[in-house]
Amino acid sequence: MSRISGILRRTFGVVREHVGTDHFGNKYYCIPEQKSWTGRLVRAKRMVEPANPAEHEYMEGSIPMEWDAWIRGRRKEPPSVEELMENESQREQIKVKAREVEEKDLALQAKEYMEGLVATPAKTVSQGHAAATSFGKQEISEEPTSTANAFQPGSWMPSSKK
Repeated sequence: MSRISGILRRTFGVVREHVGTDHFGNKYYCIPEQKSWTGRLVRAKRMVEPANPAEHEYMEGSIPMEWDAWIRGRRKEPPSVEELMENESQREQIKVKAREVEEKDLALQAKEYMEGLVATPAKTVSQGHAAATSFGKQEISEEPTSTANAFQPGSWMPSSKK
């Protein structure tokens, strides 16, 4: 029987077995191990037929990670619909918990800032780019500045009007 099926495969092309479809519409196929017309053994192959076949329409994440693991041979059996749904709900729960933890952390930080337990983050007062030669150097201001008891005159020059 295998000899007849091999002849049919060689005659009519490669027979691929539909394994499953994901929620994006991608179809997954398996080409079983077979012998070529020369008698050489050809390994089994796994492939995907994308829902959006145009290359420019492909986006990262358009193949679920469970199917990606099956395609790459990291798992033997293709994922079931129940497994996909369970994993998706777990991912959503993790996102919700992460949002809750982040909100609690922000509330705790705000409370600590208000009570004075933690210093507020410092604002950047430097201007310019760190690679510039004048970065960090104090420029002479046009206006005089006063800080407590120390007075610093500016670089004002009288205008020459005649």
